[in-house]
Amino acid sequence: MSGASPETVELLSDAALTVFRLNGQFLEVAESLARPAGLTAAWWQVLGAVLREPLPVAGIARVMGMTRQGVQRVADLLVEKGLAEYLPNPAHKRAKLLTPTDEGRAAVARIVPGHRELAAALAAELGADRFHACVESLRRLSAAMDRIQRTS
Repeated sequence: MSGASPETVELLSDAALTVFRLNGQFLEVAESLARPAGLTAAWWQVLGAVLREPLPVAGIARVMGMTRQGVQRVADLLVEKGLAEYLPNPAHKRAKLLTPTDEGRAAVARIVPGHRELAAALAAELGADRFHACVESLRRLSAAMDRIQRTS
């Protein structure tokens, strides 16, 4: 691979700084939405990953872009607090599946009104088409990073 042009290097820096800022903004909003429900942003993130189906810790980490160790700490706390539980995993004896309890689902449900308000505000600010385009661009950027990391 040849060296990147100065403009391309600058684009990568701008993209990274923008994503870091956006991540910080999302984490700040997530904390403010989760706090009244008795959750943290990290607890919400892990519970959100298993709302549809139970997953092993490694699977949650993969889906959420987190470290396995970080997810394990959060999962253990969620279980300790009664917000989630471990189930046997028929595919793997040692990698138990994490699933939310009724209390965990109720906590996440308490976040929904604030989440809806933020979604509506963003859609009003950007317009629905532009909001959709932003999400699609972020997905493409993430997929490109995945492909590059796999080949490195």
